[in-house]
Amino acid sequence: MPGALLRKDIAYAGFWRRLLAYLIDLLLISAVGVTLGTLVITLAPDNRLALANVPAVTSAIGWAYYVLFETSPARGTLGKIALNLFVADVHGDPISYPRAAFRYFFKAFSTLLLGLGWIMAAFTPRKQALHDLMAGTLVLRRVTYLVIGQEPPTEPGDYWDGGRWVASVRPTERS
Repeated sequence: MPGALLRKDIAYAGFWRRLLAYLIDLLLISAVGVTLGTLVITLAPDNRLALANVPAVTSAIGWAYYVLFETSPARGTLGKIALNLFVADVHGDPISYPRAAFRYFFKAFSTLLLGLGWIMAAFTPRKQALHDLMAGTLVLRRVTYLVIGQEPPTEPGDYWDGGRWVASVRPTERS
């Protein structure tokens, strides 16, 4: 298509996208927990201590899942990757391992406040939940869209914006 190009931008991830990504991740981690529980019941049906350890082991796996994926080059969990989301610091840079670990543990505060910490992502200007504010992180999304028509020039001169001629002038140089 002549005069069309794909533009890629970064935007804040909204509440509903974040919720869907979280539900995908929750489904994966729950499947691991159910599998572990099933294995314990099958292999050691009379061992209640082993069965009691399944939630702790599943929690540790969940912690490792979030921290390792969010510090990986993908910068997000499988749920975030599926929805073109990623985690960054407030400057848009990748987060460090300690920051990802703190972010994970700060999610407990978001949950303890009756979920209000999570809901904050729907109302804050940069779509940050409480744990994002505490850890200094953002959840961003990659946006790709088709631009049809001519892009405004980057050089000075007149150009047609589709409805009228527009003069773009060179900024004056200051001495």
